[in-house]
Amino acid sequence: MRQKNMLLPTLREAPSEAEAVSHQLLLRGGYIRQLAAGIYSYLPLGYRVLHKLEQIIRQEMSTAGFDELLMPAMQPSELWEQSGRYTEYGPELIRLEDRHDRGFVLGPTHEEIITSLVAAEVNAYRKLPLRLYQIQTKFRDERRPRFGLLRGREFLMKDAYSFDTDWQGLDEAYQSMVQAYRRIFERCGLRFKAVEAEAGSIGGEGETLEFMALADIGEDTIVTCSACDYAANLEKATFYQQEISASMDVKVPDMEEIYTPDTRTIEELSVFLNEKSQAFLKTMVYMADDQPIAVVVRGDHEVNEFKLKNALGASNVELADLQTVEKLTGAPHGFAGPAGLDIPVYLDLGAASVVDGIAGANRKDYHVRHINAGRDFQALKTGDYRNATADDCCPHCGQKLLFSRGIEVGHVFKLGTKYSKSLDAKFTNADGREELMIMGCYGIGVSRLMSAVAEQYQSETGILWPLQLSPFQVHIIPVSMKDEVQSGLANELYRELKLAGIDVILDDRDERPGVKFKDADLIGASLRIIVGKAAAEGQVEWLNRLNGSEKEQLGVEKVLELIHAICSASEAGL
Repeated sequence: MRQKNMLLPTLREAPSEAEAVSHQLLLRGGYIRQLAAGIYSYLPLGYRVLHKLEQIIRQEMSTAGFDELLMPAMQPSELWEQSGRYTEYGPELIRLEDRHDRGFVLGPTHEEIITSLVAAEVNAYRKLPLRLYQIQTKFRDERRPRFGLLRGREFLMKDAYSFDTDWQGLDEAYQSMVQAYRRIFERCGLRFKAVEAEAGSIGGEGETLEFMALADIGEDTIVTCSACDYAANLEKATFYQQEISASMDVKVPDMEEIYTPDTRTIEELSVFLNEKSQAFLKTMVYMADDQPIAVVVRGDHEVNEFKLKNALGASNVELADLQTVEKLTGAPHGFAGPAGLDIPVYLDLGAASVVDGIAGANRKDYHVRHINAGRDFQALKTGDYRNATADDCCPHCGQKLLFSRGIEVGHVFKLGTKYSKSLDAKFTNADGREELMIMGCYGIGVSRLMSAVAEQYQSETGILWPLQLSPFQVHIIPVSMKDEVQSGLANELYRELKLAGIDVILDDRDERPGVKFKDADLIGASLRIIVGKAAAEGQVEWLNRLNGSEKEQLGVEKVLELIHAICSASEAGL
């Protein structure tokens, strides 16, 4: 491409609303432009990177035996009602009506559509297994779009689906996708971790893995073991639970009220009473499918709402509002306690180990000392309802747990019969009996992946793209296009590289060298040729940004030889 006539609007400064570095650099480099909150246009540079990501994904999906198709983004709402997700999905589901008042949704995902399609077209075991995927725009009405492409309302996604006659077939499809995802992310040059995860709104009947790009800006917390290969999202993470001694074996003084004026938080109470946070029992009131419950955790722990939801078998779990808390406990927020509550109490195992504790008194400005589970309140159930912490140990080997941040770029699910049952996707087996298809689901956020790579390959001056994703592999920069020798050699190099199938951009603008070099940094091509005064001797300045080497003066033939070797090695995956 010739730069002069490209839509390539670089910016010297990042817009103030861009928080993540990847977002800043994608805006400054002229890759994307915001149309509305969480909605972006992909300019030519950005679309080139997306296209290269799609090529890698398509190659690996084909290798794994998946066929590509394309399904509508606009989906009849009755299919979502049939699956039960129309109300479960929540306000992120964009709902609309056509002129005939028929309800539709803009698809955030396509489980309902693919299941309906396959149910209508496949009815016998001889037509299974089936492996299908698409790359398509999705829509989610995010409450707070942020970090550019990392959390948007419109985004590009690869979603794949497997249909099998039995669980063994699903296991094979699932493992083939896990390996395909590893190859995709490795080819993208991504530093990533596969972790155990919650199924979330997709649901399912089996294991699920998330693929996390390691990045400080990530919204997810990754829990890993310092010694073995255990890894999980914080939502899913478990830990070694020490055996708890029975509380009735310890003599605890009678519970007594203490005056704690305007002291609501654990931090404030710790200072006020000169006690460590581990001595407190924190009582949180939740609404589980519109029914109130109380969860009691140790003062230094946090409730894990996913574990709680799974333990309850609830569709929805959320914190009760302040008015509800006061109505149920008789006290404003910050003074709730488990003793005397008329709602079910769920006691975390960590809190159960606090034999002589401090908790809210269900009375404004008061707490209680010497509270004891079993004597002063009864828990309906005791279990693991909290997040892992740095003080916990690996559930597999007992060694220290480590915490880091990540960006979810892929997720694989074993759906089982969740959707085939509700949408009647059946097949006739060899004995002539009808059975439900066994399904799997596998997603990659393509536009999010682009941003995750940019986050990992950021520099002070621009994105240092890995060669396989760089919008252009080579950037040719003549210092002066008015110099006939320089422009002649630059054009000759450009033609030769294009004929060789190399992605190359020529800066043919009549601009100052400083402007060209700054724009080149923002564009982020991996290899750079600077054509200057030495062009008359067949010499150019060569810069390989992949290995961080300095500029060096080389002959044209040597530079071409290096480019061909580097690009060939990249194509071969070396």
